[in-house]
Amino acid sequence: MVNRRQVLRTAGGAALGLGSGLFGVSRLAAFAAEAVDLPFGNGERPLVTYPGKRAMIGLTSRPPQLETPFSVFNEGLLTPNDAFFVRYHLADIPLEIDPVAFRIEVKGKVVSPLSLSLDDLKNGFDPVELVAVHQCSGNSRGFFDPRVGGGQAGNGLMGNARWKGVPLKSILEKAGVSAGSVEVSFGGLDGPVIPETPDFAKSLKLDHALDGEVMLAYQMNGEDLPWLNGFPVRLVVPGFFGTYWVKHLNEITVLDTPLDNFWMKTAYRVPDNDCACVPVGTKPETTVPIGRFAVRSFITSVENGAKVAAGQPTALRGIAFDGGSGIAMVEVSADGGKTFAPAVLGEDLGKFSFREWTASVTLSAGDHALMVRATNVLNESQPMEATWNPSGYLRNVVETTRVVAA
Repeated sequence: MVNRRQVLRTAGGAALGLGSGLFGVSRLAAFAAEAVDLPFGNGERPLVTYPGKRAMIGLTSRPPQLETPFSVFNEGLLTPNDAFFVRYHLADIPLEIDPVAFRIEVKGKVVSPLSLSLDDLKNGFDPVELVAVHQCSGNSRGFFDPRVGGGQAGNGLMGNARWKGVPLKSILEKAGVSAGSVEVSFGGLDGPVIPETPDFAKSLKLDHALDGEVMLAYQMNGEDLPWLNGFPVRLVVPGFFGTYWVKHLNEITVLDTPLDNFWMKTAYRVPDNDCACVPVGTKPETTVPIGRFAVRSFITSVENGAKVAAGQPTALRGIAFDGGSGIAMVEVSADGGKTFAPAVLGEDLGKFSFREWTASVTLSAGDHALMVRATNVLNESQPMEATWNPSGYLRNVVETTRVVAA
């Protein structure tokens, strides 16, 4: 976490023109007025605003990659749309979409190919709602030591939202999946700038695609999807990392052989072992596609470096989540992990959601290391020491927030 009072400073008022048509405005522009220092090497980042977004941490501008300031997670269990992180793989992002003409093509090994309009989705199927965490595979990569390649993000490439849409299962059943099918692939309207760049597409095993939880979402927290979060439709894959959550979804293809593209066979892979880790500086012998989240928890109510009252109760609050088993227990330590005491779990919005926890600690004068550890219903918990892999994925170490009691 970043102490905003300590790191904000002027960064100028530069505007980045990136195209035309977005939200009906003349250009997609980012205005930077301040900067933050994320708590790792070369952590300076501008705070930028884009149409539909409040000030966000700017990671890249083409395409826009925006990290949620960590303080947002203390506002409530649902992450506001205007503060929800933004991640694209390819720079040719759609700047104009006619929602009336928009179609999702359902094709491949199906009995009856479909061409679904937005109206078809909203009125031709029974809608469902689900609260689920969306987390980028590279969330927290900047904390890996030694550093690894890729976007150097803090802990803000995640968010929790109430998604409304249509189960993928309903659409595949309407199209009719042909015998011998094994996977379903997904493509969106963003594309490569040069032909040599592989177009982005991801796939799910057929039984996963048909589990009734994977969703084509057209609403987020009761509103149409924000443009930068996938308007008008995106795939929601609860419990799985964001690489599968294809934005501006316009193609669904049923396959009788596994998808063998760059984004499945080369990118987004982790060591094929229980910890998805290897010794520092080494490479895994075998890998598998990244899948479900590991258990994570954070303190959100107290910033790193904050001062608290000595000898008086300090109220703590935070969030915990996992890949869909559900959080069973959260524990807090006020002595750097020597001892842990149970926290109180808050409202349960579903097994894929952030789970709030609260606790109270009384600290003597001096420096203290507060820690939080979550355990899910499968008795899976968080390691006390950070693990490592060359892609910077799946960080879930017990996090530490340092405070001063006076």
